Amino acid sequence: MCTAFVSVEPGAAVPVLLLSVRDEYLGRAWLPPDHHWPDRPELLGGLDLAAGGTWLAVDPGRRTAACLLNGFGPLAPADARLTRGRLPLTAVREGGIGHLDLGPYDPFHLVVVRADGARVSSWDGGRLEERELPPGLSVVLNDGLEGLAAERAASGRIRALMAARAAHFRARFTAEPRPEPTGTEPAAAAWGGWLPIVTGDGLAPDADAALVQRRDFGDGRIWGSSSISLLAFGPDLVRYDFSSAPAAADGSGWRRIAVD
Repeated sequence: MCTAFVSVEPGAAVPVLLLSVRDEYLGRAWLPPDHHWPDRPELLGGLDLAAGGTWLAVDPGRRTAACLLNGFGPLAPADARLTRGRLPLTAVREGGIGHLDLGPYDPFHLVVVRADGARVSSWDGGRLEERELPPGLSVVLNDGLEGLAAERAASGRIRALMAARAAHFRARFTAEPRPEPTGTEPAAAAWGGWLPIVTGDGLAPDADAALVQRRDFGDGRIWGSSSISLLAFGPDLVRYDFSSAPAAADGSGWRRIAVD
């Protein structure tokens, strides 16, 4: 149950902010953000060692990022299925994914942010919908933008968990001054009152509204949040802060990813 919050304020010094929390089975191996793709050396992102792609790609030169969330709907044919982890790499390098044949991909939501705005591309296994995000704070879940995708989780319990998370954290982010991380200061200073919220807001990892999660499904299967990414975009700015999860609310353990 990955989550992305996007703040778009066209008149701000830092117009676009992105929070991306990756959830996965915690036994799935990965590497932190770096230049992992020799055929695309300019791109940054964490590397999924199982499939070779990424959940979030950044192109510093184009001041663009794309993060991937799984969606719901009919799965791609097993004999033709392609990994969705290459989609963020394609989106930041080629400006989007609308030109692709999406038939070989399982359903997904792809959040593409730029210095001047953001959009969400949602593929439900049969139809691609693309929406530009309005000014203000938007949330993207596995149930889509604001949890309103045409194809949503069949489980009422899963839908309720996502709704609780969206409601709790939208209220908490809105209650704090919007950060403008323009400098080289540490993450705690750059992101201000948002950072303790981003790191979980004090909720237990198995709480209904938990953003940073950990849930034991038995048989050694632990599902939870593996990493947190914070990105800021402006006309002459890309800032990328990263932490494995769980992350400390005081900002320790956060790494600023070099984008120059």
